[in-house]
Amino acid sequence: MDASSAEKWKRLDRWINALLVGAIALVLANAAWGLDTQDITVEWTDAGKNIAMERVKTWPAKDDLVLIPAGAFLMGSDKKADRNAYDAERPQRAVYLDAFAIDRYEVTALQYLKFVLATNRPPQIDWRYEGGNFQESMAHHPVMHVSWHDADAYCRWAGKRLPTEAEWEKAARGEDGRLFPWGNQLAGLSRANFGRTGLSGPVRDRPERLLLYPPIIAVDKYENAVSPYGLHQQIGNVAEWVADWYDKDYYKTAPDRNPTGPDRGTQRAFRGGGWMDSTTTMRAAMRNGTDPNTKINWLGFRCASGAQNQPGQQVSLALPGSTP
Repeated sequence: MDASSAEKWKRLDRWINALLVGAIALVLANAAWGLDTQDITVEWTDAGKNIAMERVKTWPAKDDLVLIPAGAFLMGSDKKADRNAYDAERPQRAVYLDAFAIDRYEVTALQYLKFVLATNRPPQIDWRYEGGNFQESMAHHPVMHVSWHDADAYCRWAGKRLPTEAEWEKAARGEDGRLFPWGNQLAGLSRANFGRTGLSGPVRDRPERLLLYPPIIAVDKYENAVSPYGLHQQIGNVAEWVADWYDKDYYKTAPDRNPTGPDRGTQRAFRGGGWMDSTTTMRAAMRNGTDPNTKINWLGFRCASGAQNQPGQQVSLALPGSTP
């Protein structure tokens, strides 16, 4: 190879390396956009706010509640029954809860839009269409990029509250200690939206996936995977904030009647696992916590309340397949 050809190959090699570096930087920048949105604000345009106000007036919302009867249930994990159980889920014990009501579905973008407009908040970070709106197809997707404080404020505004860890778990698995809302069978391909969608390895280890809109789906999907009380998607799609402070050792000393979590802490608990999570975390007993200021694209919430009916909202008293 003559000197001229060698120099051409060197230039080509430098160009390819520069292209690869640029591509990696783009992936990492998009990964950062997907995960670190604390300081980004989207602003309404006048036209965008008018569109939003028309949507909340005319589009139907999925906001019915389900009554969970008073009684005991098995909370936490037994390592003999669930080899994937983490220390924070043990010991398993019987816990009594008073009756309460809880949202059948995760809070949606459309529901949260009503709150945003009523409280004069800016649009969510992923509402970047038509002057601050979400795409029409996202109306019944779970809202995400909400901090614990945002979720708590929404529930209070709606006349409800965040569920406790115990309430969330009973609503997810019923009374019999099942591993998943639908029973003890693994989720497979048709029961939950989480990180096993055809790519090899856990999705969280593939930041290029964040170049695309997260594979969030409507909150009323997976009819074959509802909990014993008819709740949808307590496993997968987005993980869900709950009311409690998080302490990995709380179960060792927690009361067995209406537990509400530690009195204080540095992290708030979340449950259910999101679209980025792997098989071992997609279980009804799985628990974790994070800084309550966290806003991320796999974390949303649903609300709860006392057992009394909420004005203007439908409360179902029947289990799936039964006659009210």
